[in-house]
Amino acid sequence: MGVSLNGKAVAENLRNEIRKSIEVKKANGEKVPCMANILVGNDGGSLHYVNNQNKVCADLGIEVKSIYLDEKITEEEITKVICDLNNDNNINGIILQLPLPKHLDEAKITSLISFEKDIDGLNTVSVGKLYKGEKCFIPCTPRGIIELIKSTGEKIEGKHAVVIGRSNIVGKPVAQLLLNENATVTICHSRTDNLKEICSKADILVAAIGKPGFVTEEFVKENAIVIDVGTTAVNGKLAGDVCFDRVIEKASFVTPVPGGVGAMTTTMLLKNLCEGIE
Repeated sequence: MGVSLNGKAVAENLRNEIRKSIEVKKANGEKVPCMANILVGNDGGSLHYVNNQNKVCADLGIEVKSIYLDEKITEEEITKVICDLNNDNNINGIILQLPLPKHLDEAKITSLISFEKDIDGLNTVSVGKLYKGEKCFIPCTPRGIIELIKSTGEKIEGKHAVVIGRSNIVGKPVAQLLLNENATVTICHSRTDNLKEICSKADILVAAIGKPGFVTEEFVKENAIVIDVGTTAVNGKLAGDVCFDRVIEKASFVTPVPGGVGAMTTTMLLKNLCEGIE
């Protein structure tokens, strides 16, 4: 039987490192990083994420400025808010909670955030730099996935990694990060032929498709590392893309849902904030 890969424990270790670095800054009289999080409207999931960010920031000693905007805000008004934050030297990082109300152009507005402050890695410039291998903020969930894989002690280099899902938020960037770690990467999706066969040859399998219990033991190579990114509500509970109880009998490591990848996201956001772009 494999090991349940505890994202909460890995995240807590990283938070302890951040906390110590903040304490050193304070002791030396240096400026503490400050994050601005912007919430448009009252989406429950986004509000929960903002509240969690604020709670973790308070625990780590990071400053945070929360900006709550009306759901009916115009594009001109939100543009001004973001530009003001871009020009505010007291703000080191900006995150805009998604999704935005339908009348706002999400791609256009996220790209208004200054590249130097785009700690969520969604700006068009950030995305381009990621694929060119240049210094940039790495999207939080993909970065958390890489940290989890490394926490197993297994090398990524030379391994065959398969990513199920080609979204701009997870699938594509995590594939690029695995490639940067010298893995051989295959991206699969809804149109892929022989999906089960391809997945069953992966040393590292990342499932990010939003289909609860889709990945069974038949998709998994013996002793593979399986990362479950899925978070779908099923009967009031979160369910992953991986059939955990069956897959853990075959894999070496499997992330649970909840308590796996999701536990890493806020921590990676704040790690981005504290590291900054030089």
